[in-house]
Amino acid sequence: MPRVLLLATTTGYQTRAFGEAAERLGVDLLFATDRCDVLEDPWRDRAVPIRFSDESASARAIIELARTSPLDGVLAVGDRPTVIASLVQEGLGLPGHPSAATAAARNKLLTRERLRALAPPTHWFRPISIAMDPWELAASVSFPCVLKPLALSGSRGVMRVENGAALVTALHRLRALLDGPDLRGEPRDTRDLALVEGFVEGREFALEALMHHGTLHPLAIFDKPDPLDGPFFEETLYVAPSAASADEQRAMITAVDQAARALGLRHGPIHAECRVNEGGVFVLEVAARPIGGLCARALRFDRKGDPGSPVSPAISLEELLLRHALGESPEDWTRETSASGVMMIPIPRRGVFRGVAGLDAAGRVPFIDDVRITAKVDQLLLPLPEGATYLGFIFAHASTPAQVDQALRAAHARLEFSFDPELRVLQSAHG
Repeated sequence: MPRVLLLATTTGYQTRAFGEAAERLGVDLLFATDRCDVLEDPWRDRAVPIRFSDESASARAIIELARTSPLDGVLAVGDRPTVIASLVQEGLGLPGHPSAATAAARNKLLTRERLRALAPPTHWFRPISIAMDPWELAASVSFPCVLKPLALSGSRGVMRVENGAALVTALHRLRALLDGPDLRGEPRDTRDLALVEGFVEGREFALEALMHHGTLHPLAIFDKPDPLDGPFFEETLYVAPSAASADEQRAMITAVDQAARALGLRHGPIHAECRVNEGGVFVLEVAARPIGGLCARALRFDRKGDPGSPVSPAISLEELLLRHALGESPEDWTRETSASGVMMIPIPRRGVFRGVAGLDAAGRVPFIDDVRITAKVDQLLLPLPEGATYLGFIFAHASTPAQVDQALRAAHARLEFSFDPELRVLQSAHG
């Protein structure tokens, strides 16, 4: 039985989906997660305990384990373990993205520097210390611009600012976020740095792909129908296939291919974000990982020339990734012909989550596949830019992207979420 190592957080949404895909394929799936190595298997998942913050030591521990439990493939879910996965692949002689490339892809500043030479040229950017005088910074940049931390992934901490006063407020807000208890394990030099860069107008898209020994194989282009113009950049809808013209889609694939090569990425999953306007395609990021959370459930793949066959049923993205980790080329697979999409349910306000009504009504909306609430009752939830989660996910399939879009919005409109105000603890003068 082939064995694949999956590096993931203990709370990762995708881990169960990978387990189901591994069962179907007859693959022994081994987990490595960021957890204490003193407690013996606290989650009963036989996972290898590692520390994402100590990449070299974590990679060495996995490579040592592989001496007695050989690995045939390695995958990483999420941004944080991508470098460890690359180090393990290098140490075991397995194909993968080079570790220097995954480190560059995970670092917003290194990404900007490596994409500087692409055409059209990347928007202006400037690294800053979050401790610098905010008014001095405001006097030296042009507006509108975007402030983003180096230590966080996704859209967390990312803010568009229109003038000097707004930049001062945003920088103070970012300082408070980066000083939070959940980030104190991050390296200090990363937490102390941020980027200020020019805001790029245009429609935003996401491209999912696999690189196979240096060749980019596009899997899907998602439209993001809601404008992402700030002040925060909360993604809500992903819909495929894209409504962009064939020329625009080819231009996006070419731009992402060039960006991936500029970063040095070579073999493994790719998740890219880009904006398209009259000036061309502007690549915002190329992550060395698959699409995050439960969003992968919006993707299914048919074997080319045999779509929807009972002999060769559609497979999930997780199964395709496992097949690729074991050496199979993605060129024999293509995204299903029907339209699909996912809504990442936004958190409307800060508060303690008490529950949701309307789930049955939302699930009865035509074309809806599933409504999955992932937030926990009594959990304190924060919207962007401080928040790092969603309330849940809604999935749909239909004949056209427009039907998927409408179904997702209609299902969301039937949900009613209850929040209680956060109870803040006040300390007296006597402690």
